[in-house]
Amino acid sequence: MGTIGLEIIELLFRGVCVGIAASITVGPVAVLCIQRTLSRDRRTGLISGLGVACADTLMAIIAYFCYSMLQSHIEQYNTLLRVIGGIFVVVVGVWVFAQNPVPQIRKNRAGKSSPWQDFASIFGLTIANFIMVIPYILAFFAVFKIGTVDAVDVAGLFRGLFVIAGFFCGSLAWWSLLATIINLFRRRFRPRHMLTINHVAGLIIGLLGIYTILSTFFDIFPDVH
Repeated sequence: MGTIGLEIIELLFRGVCVGIAASITVGPVAVLCIQRTLSRDRRTGLISGLGVACADTLMAIIAYFCYSMLQSHIEQYNTLLRVIGGIFVVVVGVWVFAQNPVPQIRKNRAGKSSPWQDFASIFGLTIANFIMVIPYILAFFAVFKIGTVDAVDVAGLFRGLFVIAGFFCGSLAWWSLLATIINLFRRRFRPRHMLTINHVAGLIIGLLGIYTILSTFFDIFPDVH
């Protein structure tokens, strides 16, 4: 496989990693997806997950090009930005670990609605949280050292396209897996199990943040441009 093919695979892989990492928190959107899957069926959970993935991908596009513009203007502060991004991710991991989604799951009730309503409602809810989501995605771009668009050319745009495509695939894969697992164990599933998911997600996110800080000073995961 040629150099270009390997670069495409690596860009897609890093995009997938960002998509998964940005999706594994158990916040209001995840709670709603889980509640819909439990109250109705797997298809409803998958459609809701697709809505989240589409909204997150739209914000990832904005975040990616903002990241590119910022990095090209403040390259000399790259180390500081990666450390700040890593600290931000660690803080988010601690926050996720400490959250208790059980009361929210018991409180929410999913009523009847069409697939389009399921998609549109959760898409809107996700977009409404853009102030929190975009900085979160930006931090993970720093975590995985995503290459940026140095110039508006065909090669740069294609690199961005592969990153975003990977992000969408990673995000959709996570929500599909979550809906499938919840549906598979719906009779055994209890809201308290979400505490375990939160703890695992919080630990993973926190470790990613620590890794980012360490890799800033030790070249563990080289950049892709």
